[in-house]
Formats: sequence, structure tokens, C-alpha cells
Amino acid sequence: MIIEMNNIQKQFDGLEVLKDISFGVDKGEVVSIIGPSGSGKSTLLRCATFLETIDGGEILYMGKRAAHTDASGHAVYVSPQELRHFRSYCGLVFQQFNLFPHYSILKNLIDAPMHVQGKSKEEAEDIAMDLLGKMGIADKANAYPYQLSGGQQQRVAIARALAMKPEILFFDEPTSALDPELTGEVLKVIRQLADEHMTMVVVTHEMPFAKAVSNRVLFMDGGVIVEQGDPIDVFEHPQEERTKQFLRVFER
Repeated sequence: MIIEMNNIQKQFDGLEVLKDISFGVDKGEVVSIIGPSGSGKSTLLRCATFLETIDGGEILYMGKRAAHTDASGHAVYVSPQELRHFRSYCGLVFQQFNLFPHYSILKNLIDAPMHVQGKSKEEAEDIAMDLLGKMGIADKANAYPYQLSGGQQQRVAIARALAMKPEILFFDEPTSALDPELTGEVLKVIRQLADEHMTMVVVTHEMPFAKAVSNRVLFMDGGVIVEQGDPIDVFEHPQEERTKQFLRVFER
């Protein structure tokens, strides 16, 4: 199993955002997380990628524990050096691309492999150009983010995450900032990655995509996993009333 999150709890200013969440993702699996805004989906991803600290629970990558709750009930993380190693297992693609505006597209891709992983410029550029070619935007290597469409920028963001060769890729609503035409471009790339058995967790409002591409779907609401299972079961035969209510909105 690539990642296990057990009994995860997270509060902001006394408000429980994640309430005893547990789930895991196997190698090659695509898991989609759906649910209304404010249900804790993005916070869960930020905890999984160590951008937020948990208040309780346990996080394991590749069977090794990165964080746990001690006897006093406090969350304890491994050392900063060890945490850097755990961070290398995962990549995160954001809603708003988060590219460096003053870097060329190529420099956006090669910066982390060179400075974090110690790759030579030549090796980093070879990896970057291969990924940009895979994304269909190799001709944009010397352009700057402002010169690209939203869909192209998001494909650069995906390529940048893949350049670090993560074991698992997390997507936080990767198409929410895009219009429908550009959304299709990005979803096509994620479909291709799924076909190549890239391990992925995708927070999305694109229900047909989640149904078609996922091995498993989680429905979250109010900081808990209300229902999870095979996409056909969740979308066509939901068991929980709250899931049924949520999915009715998308059937209209």
C-alpha cells in the first residue's frame, strides 16, 4: 500500500474539519474523492502531503510511519530529514496551478529535481522535455506561464509534479479553475496516467470522469467518509441518504 491514513483528525480554531478519517491507496489505484465544498476533501489532501499537520491519527507511506498520535494524544512527526524523504513519495497538483511566474516552463520543471534531488541540469532537462512532450506542450518549454492557457498551465503543473517521480499523485480539484473546453484537456491527461497505472487520488466535481476512471470513489461530507466503494455502486446504487442527495444535484 502506498499510503495509509488512520483515524485522522484535524481542527482549525476549534472547528473539526476531519473527524476520524481512515483510508488507504494501493499501488496503481485511482481513488476519486467527491463531496460538497467544505467537506474536508482539500484538507485531507494537504494532510496527506504534509502541507498541514494532523491533530490526531496516523500517516504511513510504503508501510513506514510518518506521523502518529503519542500517549498524551498529540500528533508526533518524524524528524525534518525523514519527513523530506516521506515528501518525496507524493506530488500534489493544485487548483490554481501554482507555477513560478518569473520562471520559464522548462525552469519550472527542472528546478526541484536539480535542487531537491541533486540531478544534473542535463538529466533534469531530459526528464522535463520528455514530460512536456507527453503533455503535448514541448513547444512551450521557453514560454512563461502567463503566455499559456489555463489548460496548458495545468498540464505544466502535472508535468512538474511527475518530474519528481512520486509514488502517488494527488490532485486537488485540478479543473475547477478551467472552462469546459480546457477541462477536457486536463482530464484527458489524467486518464492517460490512469491507463499507465499511475497511483492517484483525485478530488473532483467531475462526476462522469470519477465514475469512468476511478477504481474506488469516496464520498465525504462534514469531515467524514460517508460512503465509499466501486464507482458503479456509489454512483448508481448509493446506500446512504446523504450520498443520494448529493448525487441528485448532478443528475438535474
